[in-house]
Amino acid sequence: MSYSQSRALWAITKASFKAIFSQPSSLFFSFLFPILFILIFGAFSERPAEAYKVAISPYSDTTSVLFDSLRLNSRIKIVPYTDTAKQNEDLIKGNIAAVMNIVPFNIDSSRYYKVLLLSSEASGGAVYNLMRTLDYQALKIELDDTHKLHREYAFIPQVVPGKKYRQIDFVLPGQLGFSILFATMFGIAFVFFNLREQLVLKRFYASPVKKINILIGIGASRLIFQLINVAVLILFGHFFLKFTLINGALTFVEMMVLTVYMLFLLMGVGLIFASLAKSDTSIPLLINLFGFPQILLSGTFFSIDVFPPWLQHLCQALPLTQFNNAMRKISFEGLHLFDCWKEIGILGIWIVIVYLIVMKVMKWE
Repeated sequence: MSYSQSRALWAITKASFKAIFSQPSSLFFSFLFPILFILIFGAFSERPAEAYKVAISPYSDTTSVLFDSLRLNSRIKIVPYTDTAKQNEDLIKGNIAAVMNIVPFNIDSSRYYKVLLLSSEASGGAVYNLMRTLDYQALKIELDDTHKLHREYAFIPQVVPGKKYRQIDFVLPGQLGFSILFATMFGIAFVFFNLREQLVLKRFYASPVKKINILIGIGASRLIFQLINVAVLILFGHFFLKFTLINGALTFVEMMVLTVYMLFLLMGVGLIFASLAKSDTSIPLLINLFGFPQILLSGTFFSIDVFPPWLQHLCQALPLTQFNNAMRKISFEGLHLFDCWKEIGILGIWIVIVYLIVMKVMKWE
């Protein structure tokens, strides 16, 4: 009886196919991960451009047809302010495109309007794009009213000095979060998993050394290494790419302190994955399940404002979102750690939850 090559080929093919589907990581990266990308990027790919945020001066005429039409314009979002100081602060920081003041005046019994637009350099020239939108809106009003071109509105921009916002001021804090997220979790998870598999942790556990000292000793080396990495990235960005350290050395120190806080959280997550993993091949899958959604949803590469409101609420619950927000507030806006109490508080809740889980799942053998 001759040996059947076709049956052998079929048996090998079938066995290989089963092996592929027996690996959860293969299924995730082949099917679920691309779907996750499509869902996230699809959430904002069809959304219209972000509306211009505009404040209205308390001295502005709000009875004009232009003002009423602006409230219905999807390209313009009127931001109400009860505190003028807060309004001016947001203007200087570039959080709003302009403060609008509609001033009416008469010429030969005809009604005209000057629209004064106060903006700052921090908005990156958004006021000029805003003017085009406003001018188009005014033209529609004038043509609808008179059926002929009769200009009633004149737009006058005024740009005051502000903190110049460079792209690096957004990108670098996000890259810091990206770097420490994966480097710390991969480092801690693989180190503790290998120590456990090689029975080193079991020998440590049987020795007079306290468990907390074992964790601190191994974790401290990873923490110091990541701090050196973060310091190099911040200083490189500042001296070569003009990254803003608004309060100089104090800002640098506060960013480093916040990084230690975040690293403490991430080391706990790494310990959880090291304890849950059955083999070293499952560690990357666990880390990616935790890390990649945060990379995409935490304002690392682009603002979460591009997402629909329901997804923005989910983004705000993620620890990397709070870390990125706090780093940007400290570096560019000049806030201090105690001003970032909301971000630090949410990270603190994550730390408590993570280390409660660590105490339950941590394995020494």
